[in-house]
Amino acid sequence: MSPLGSRVLGRPDAVQVWRNLANARVNYSVDEVRRPSWNIDVHRTALPAERPGPPEPGGSWEQACRLVRDYEFSPPEIVRALYDPAAPLLGRDMLLEARFHGMHFYCGVRVTGVVDEVRDGTDRVWGWAYETLEGHLERGRATYEVVKRQETGEVLFVVSCHSQGAPTLDRITSLGWRLFGRRTQLRFYHRCAARLRLFVEAELRGREPLPGRSPAVGRLVWAPSDTRTHHRDALAIHRVAPG
Repeated sequence: MSPLGSRVLGRPDAVQVWRNLANARVNYSVDEVRRPSWNIDVHRTALPAERPGPPEPGGSWEQACRLVRDYEFSPPEIVRALYDPAAPLLGRDMLLEARFHGMHFYCGVRVTGVVDEVRDGTDRVWGWAYETLEGHLERGRATYEVVKRQETGEVLFVVSCHSQGAPTLDRITSLGWRLFGRRTQLRFYHRCAARLRLFVEAELRGREPLPGRSPAVGRLVWAPSDTRTHHRDALAIHRVAPG
């Protein structure tokens, strides 16, 4: 277990846990990534299309980029994030709260890549990637991109990941991860895609799909903005940096 790893009665001081991420390092090397010991995933979801050509002002691509930038696509019943919205996106530390089966795990990631390019001569791409930090349940990288195929007008949300459970998990957490982790991971990808498509469709119809920004914690915010705390959260088992 990481030196930060601990069980917490009640919710932890998330702001302090977030501050501790500044001294954490990425917990894997890309040279280690290979099947079958790593999961390597690519998930593509069609969003509302636009006319062929560059992204349309206020259109599907722009709306999706804004929602992806603010981590609004994440389903708060599975993963929510605490971060400083004033910090540059590249290099931003995010404290993730992963929630499943009555257990809440607090794990750090760092944004280590931002994509803003025309790819293959035609595809307009914007997105970002984070990598897992010491103490995370997993090791790996997740990349979230919004792609417009300018020749056809197709708009896609593309999630690319490589991951494995952290080898330093204790026996109980490791067993739980083997039983539920991969299933929860795949459900997370599915829910991210469904939320983003729903929200983009609502924006294009002129509706506000989400409430305003969730209450701030000092200068930090929880994302997505429909994150809410429930009284039953106090009954969960809370683990800080379990890896």
